[in-house]
Amino acid sequence: MSDRDEIRDRIRTYLLQEFLPGEDPANLKDDMPLTRSGILDSISKLNLVKFVEETYEISVEANEASFEFDRIEDIVALIEGKQ
Repeated sequence: MSDRDEIRDRIRTYLLQEFLPGEDPANLKDDMPLTRSGILDSISKLNLVKFVEETYEISVEANEASFEFDRIEDIVALIEGKQ
């Protein structure tokens, strides 16, 4: 498994456990808009940012959280770019 796959799986697992308990993992696609689909609101997005910062020991700027935290594939790309 590549680092990218591991990051993607960890983000997906976090989202499923915290915000979509009982949801079929196959329903959470990498390109699904998390905010527009109602999975994340402003508070849950902050929790996701905190999780990413603590897990990957990176700092996420406010503008990055606004624009790059709406799809799993975008979050993965942001993490990779900061590592």
